[in-house]
Amino acid sequence: GAHGYFEVTHDVTKYTRAAFLSEVGKRTEVFARFSTVGGEKGSADSERDPRGFAVKFYTEEGNYDFVGNNTPVFFIRDPLKFPDFIHTQKRHPAKNTKDPDMFWDFLSLTPESAHQVTILFSDRGTPRSYRHINGYSGHTFMWYNAGGEYYWVKIHFKTDQGIQNLTRQEATRLAGEDPDYATRDLYQAIERGEYPSWSVYAQIMTPEQVRRYRFDSFDITKVWRHADAPLNPVGRMVLDRNPVNYFAEVEQSAFSPGNLVPGIGPSPDKMLQGRLFSYHDTHRHRLGPNYHLLPINAPRAAPMTSYQRDGAMRVDDGGGAGPNYYPNTFGGPAPDATVAAPPIDVSGMAARHAYTLTDDDFVQPGDLYRKVMTGKDREHLVGNIVAHLGGAQKRIQLRQTALFWKADPDYGRRVAEGLKLPIAEVERLAAMSQEDRVKATSK
Repeated sequence: GAHGYFEVTHDVTKYTRAAFLSEVGKRTEVFARFSTVGGEKGSADSERDPRGFAVKFYTEEGNYDFVGNNTPVFFIRDPLKFPDFIHTQKRHPAKNTKDPDMFWDFLSLTPESAHQVTILFSDRGTPRSYRHINGYSGHTFMWYNAGGEYYWVKIHFKTDQGIQNLTRQEATRLAGEDPDYATRDLYQAIERGEYPSWSVYAQIMTPEQVRRYRFDSFDITKVWRHADAPLNPVGRMVLDRNPVNYFAEVEQSAFSPGNLVPGIGPSPDKMLQGRLFSYHDTHRHRLGPNYHLLPINAPRAAPMTSYQRDGAMRVDDGGGAGPNYYPNTFGGPAPDATVAAPPIDVSGMAARHAYTLTDDDFVQPGDLYRKVMTGKDREHLVGNIVAHLGGAQKRIQLRQTALFWKADPDYGRRVAEGLKLPIAEVERLAAMSQEDRVKATSK
């Protein structure tokens, strides 16, 4: 992690009333934390894993947290699946080892993961350093202006150092020889005065554009094509100061997509809706009920106004003798309705049901494979998948390879050849519905 600043470079007041974005040249203090996801504390920086990309903006309206990843999509879109997904990324409950069967069984039963899996098993899944990754909101968020007009946005942090990645072989070697490589690289670069920076962009769509879009605009397993929603420059983030104490500033930092400021709001994205609750819940478990008062997490440019009192490790005056309830007539803080997010149109039936699976989930991974990746990229992708998927049971290999085939037949064929699977069987499974494919590959 590191401290720095964000500077507005382009006028976006047409889209948002957020004070920290109100004028070109305005600077806001930030703290950024980078991480892997699946590994424990002390695990190798070079593991194949999404990289967490979190930034806390200490604005005059309170703290705004950008809680993203180095990939623009995610494995799942249903928050109810998230605890199970995380279990598959951790260790087997009996063997206490990483388990290819768990990993690939879940993903092959979750076809919407094909896009993120294709990114993760490219060389983007093993970045050379934290300085050489992008950061993406993934989720769609609302921006709304002073007039109450709102827009839907996706945020991109583009590294000014350029994307640099490791091959599978380089990542494996570094995991053994120098597991803290990326952590050291960031710290030493800042010490040398080589301050890493990121240019920040927003993809912006109107409510009507979102309503008519070819995909569900709130589905985190899919991107907005740049041809449909171009990148609009917003600002630049620079990291120029290392932590004085790692535990106090990095280990104890806590980010939540629910930490928003006037001008920025959530969207109907179901995964985002789940995260709005789960992050604060986890912070209370990890750091205690007063985690928000720790210096790294507390607002720096705005007063803290809350009716929450007491709890373990409360080290300030606890709100003194002021009222600890709302509403009250004793001068306590009150919500400001003038900065509330505007209402949005909602239609359709509300029910708890499984997502209806369609072949839309394979369009973007197929485009990524065919149109974006180079021949070398595709070669590395297939090699990386074969090396990992090869550790799973054959029936799981067949099911997962059929999903790659659905994204692109060449993609599936090359993985099948690498795993020495029967091509005709993979093609047959790819032609089935997901329900039939699962039945055909179950024990």
